[in-house]
Amino acid sequence: MPAVGMVIVGGGECGARAAFALREGGYAGPVTVIGAEPHLPYERPPLSKEAMAADEEPAPKTIASAARLASANIVVLPDTAAEAIDPEARTVKLVDGVITHYDKLLVATGSESRHLPLAGPPGGRIAYLRTFDEAVRIRRALAAQRHVVIIGGGFIGLEVAASARRRGASVTVIEALSRVLSRVVPEEIAAVVDARHRAAGVKIHCGIGVARIEEDAHSVAITLSDGHHLGADFLLIGIGAVPVVNIAEVAGLHVANGIVVDERLRTSDPHIYAAGDCCSFPLSIYGGRRVRLESWRNAQDQGGLAARNMLGANEAISTLPWFWSDQYDLTLQIAGLPDEGKHTVRRALGDDAFILFHLADDGRLVAASGIGRGNIVAKDIRLAEMLIAERAYPDPTQLGAPGVKLKTLLAA
Repeated sequence: MPAVGMVIVGGGECGARAAFALREGGYAGPVTVIGAEPHLPYERPPLSKEAMAADEEPAPKTIASAARLASANIVVLPDTAAEAIDPEARTVKLVDGVITHYDKLLVATGSESRHLPLAGPPGGRIAYLRTFDEAVRIRRALAAQRHVVIIGGGFIGLEVAASARRRGASVTVIEALSRVLSRVVPEEIAAVVDARHRAAGVKIHCGIGVARIEEDAHSVAITLSDGHHLGADFLLIGIGAVPVVNIAEVAGLHVANGIVVDERLRTSDPHIYAAGDCCSFPLSIYGGRRVRLESWRNAQDQGGLAARNMLGANEAISTLPWFWSDQYDLTLQIAGLPDEGKHTVRRALGDDAFILFHLADDGRLVAASGIGRGNIVAKDIRLAEMLIAERAYPDPTQLGAPGVKLKTLLAA
């Protein structure tokens, strides 16, 4: 009988953090991380930023070196896809036919790019951005005198747009909804981002769809829903992501907008956990509202939480949603879920930076959104995050007064 240990399906941020957390929790048995990509686990946020815009040729920003993984006795199987989970036998079958037994299993398969059917398969002059290899291919297309069209005005599309302008390419962004960053970013902050892109020379068209995409060896022709035509040297499609759940669904796990887990990241099978982009989970601070987050910090936090619970900690989710994006000289940060708020209080920080505090009907602080140059909003967003976690009811007048330190509200 093979040694039975902890198995992690998914070689990204979440899976790697979970593997190290198992060791930090004192687990001495086998730990195996199964990753479909050919690289060791790496961070994804740089793919749309440094990997695109840096002068030097990029390399994956690995979470740990091969030597560190070996010293922790963590076995990583890169370029190895998991084909099936057998919950009764507690095994994972790999595409090469190898069967791996587990005591506890963590599914951390993440998400993948949402595809636009009318664009056909990626390749040639059409791309999506999810992996390091895709980032390298896109980077090569971002050059002076080239026109890049980006379908999708979300975080990925706009971050790549900023990187493309830094590399000298001309950029056009097409967004089907009425404004950019419509999913989680308040309109006032989205307007600042929109204006910054336009000032950098990006053409942005909102409220319009794409009717046809045609590619040849030299260019891509895009027909918009209003009949206008655009020509591009390269087309990036960034219309969101979908959770990778097929292996869990076939295994009989409960799936609904991700693998369904409880507040301890347990799936419908007691020996299987799920964490990161691929799972939907309840947030007690928002009355048990179920969410699925595509977030670097969420992947980090849930990797550690899942590992501790696999070892018997029985610990509930306590961290808040947190997002950030760097575009040009601007940094945007959001703590909590702004759509939970019914009223907004604005605090000016100077140098055109500001924070929006989102309050529920009863006055409880439920989210905070900020934007400014560099890290000007970071400290106050962190303090706001602590206030949200404390379920605080701060005085709106004090929230909006730049002279009142948030730390004093936290102490109160």
